[in-house]
Amino acid sequence: MEYIADKYDVAIIGAGHAGTEAALASARLGCATVIFTINMDAVGNLPCNPSIGGTAKGHLVREVDALGGEMGRAADDTFIQSRMLNRGKGPAVHSLRAQIDRRKYSARIKHALELQPNLDLKQAEIIEIRPQESPYRWAVVTKMGAVYSAKCVVIATGTYLGGRIYVGDVTFEGGPDGMFAATALGKCLRTLGLPCRRFKTGTPARIHRHSIDFSHLEVQEGDREITPFSYDTLDNPDFSLENKVACHVTWTNERTKKIILDNIHRSPLYSGKIDGIGPRYCPSIEDKIVRFSEKERHQLFIEPCGLDTEEMYLQGASSSLPEDVQIALYKSIPGLENVKIMRTAYAIEYDCVDPLALRPTLEFKDYSGLYGAGQFNGSSGYEEAAAQGIVAGINAALSVLGRNQLILQRSGSYIGTLIDDLVTKGVADPYRMMTSRSEYRLILRQDNADERLMPIGHEVGLVSEERYAKFLDRMEKKRQELKRVRNTTIPASEEVNQVLVSRETTPIQNPVRLIELIKRPELSYEALASVDTTRPDLPKYIFEQAEVQIKYEGYIKRQQAMIDEANRLEEKKLPAKLDYSKIGGLRLEAIEKLSKIRPESIGQASRISGVSPADISVLLIWLAKKNRQHLAAEKERGETND
Repeated sequence: MEYIADKYDVAIIGAGHAGTEAALASARLGCATVIFTINMDAVGNLPCNPSIGGTAKGHLVREVDALGGEMGRAADDTFIQSRMLNRGKGPAVHSLRAQIDRRKYSARIKHALELQPNLDLKQAEIIEIRPQESPYRWAVVTKMGAVYSAKCVVIATGTYLGGRIYVGDVTFEGGPDGMFAATALGKCLRTLGLPCRRFKTGTPARIHRHSIDFSHLEVQEGDREITPFSYDTLDNPDFSLENKVACHVTWTNERTKKIILDNIHRSPLYSGKIDGIGPRYCPSIEDKIVRFSEKERHQLFIEPCGLDTEEMYLQGASSSLPEDVQIALYKSIPGLENVKIMRTAYAIEYDCVDPLALRPTLEFKDYSGLYGAGQFNGSSGYEEAAAQGIVAGINAALSVLGRNQLILQRSGSYIGTLIDDLVTKGVADPYRMMTSRSEYRLILRQDNADERLMPIGHEVGLVSEERYAKFLDRMEKKRQELKRVRNTTIPASEEVNQVLVSRETTPIQNPVRLIELIKRPELSYEALASVDTTRPDLPKYIFEQAEVQIKYEGYIKRQQAMIDEANRLEEKKLPAKLDYSKIGGLRLEAIEKLSKIRPESIGQASRISGVSPADISVLLIWLAKKNRQHLAAEKERGETND
């Protein structure tokens, strides 16, 4: 008889950004949880960018925080520079990005795991997952031979699974940052029948700060007024955040281009050694030079890795070229003429799964109690991983607790958009979240993530009563402020018209409601402060949120109507084991795609590539007929019982 070392409700494999969010969510919902990591010093590691957030990614961090996750709080505790991106554009694409002290961030996350009740953190490589009888449906086996039973398992292996490093002609098994790869588990998952594939990503060199000539670089400072990621930070009346470092910008040139092209045959990406598919939106420097050959130069960002290290990160210069070529190409860049490389750039190839095998809950369709999250699901990025991790952890816990699974709709969050894209459309290369991926981005802004998701986090059980009360207080303040500006009248006066003329907008002859002035493109809350005599003492972000709602009211209403229509289709559920080949009128391609993906609703079916509007009409007619038959049968049974 096999000896079981311990039993858990939920087991998490991997302690990166997906795994840690999954583990914390599961444990906070009261489930006995264990999280395994190959190396305890790699918990919450940032093996690539020393940053959190960015375009669309900042939205994800805010949403994870609103649901009750940890990434936003940890980023606020450990950031060294903060910037709000895209301020020159509309509020839908404003995105927070922070440079992070990567070692302090990792330590902060690890300590959160260590302090969390119901959670055990273990250093062990998992080499096997196998099904068991209920209620402990899965056994996970460590390299040391220990066997643990779990009711649910979340696979969050990042780039460790079958990891292989490439630097020029040199290749070897390995994980990020010189860690071991998880090779046995990848073979096990293939044997189990999971649809695995190979993806590839890469990272730039880390260089020594003292070898950089900063006089040749453009300085990039952080924001003067810092916006935090976490609503907990925002709600703290004593919060004070400040930038501690500056970043810098430089550019490649024709000499850089020549060095790369002269040695392109030595790149494993172009010599055919790498089989894995790389990220479309974060290519290596050699890939950029080849694909965008018409460009004279490419921008690079030089970013500190922390306050207690001299390592600097070369954002935009990832490479798998040989080390001697890397040295030559980096030295051709202004400011880096005498650069000293501390860590060589490399590419890493790894195993992941086809996300079409997953439900919107991130549970495998054919393996009850088995979930996937993060880069294992074919995505890229820390933020995308954390977003999937918290959903997988919540649903694993809800499964154990016998509660309904959580599905976030794409109309209500970027997390929902991310997951829906993965499980409905699949991925041909590592998926990266962008604001353009959401058709509802004017409503899915980062400033209102709490309004959209905190009620869900509270209902699930991850948002405390105290935190939820603060959220309700924010919402009431905003509601009262919107009511005030609708009912406040600004009189026509010399002082008022001076303000209007100074902003190049038409002066007024009669009293005007405050809301009408705020709607003018040239005006804002800030511009009208001197003449808005009844303005209450509120946090700045309340005014900012109110202003967005006022200025974009018409657009928001139109988009909300689209969302209401989309949600109507989401409510029309499809049977899990529906035989689409028996529905007359469906095209063969639609039957094939619908049978493979097995959509949970008409809404999801409508987003499958290869399923036409005509096919959706056929499904709607079939579903309506099925519902009529069901109601008739129920009525007949009722009359019989009478």
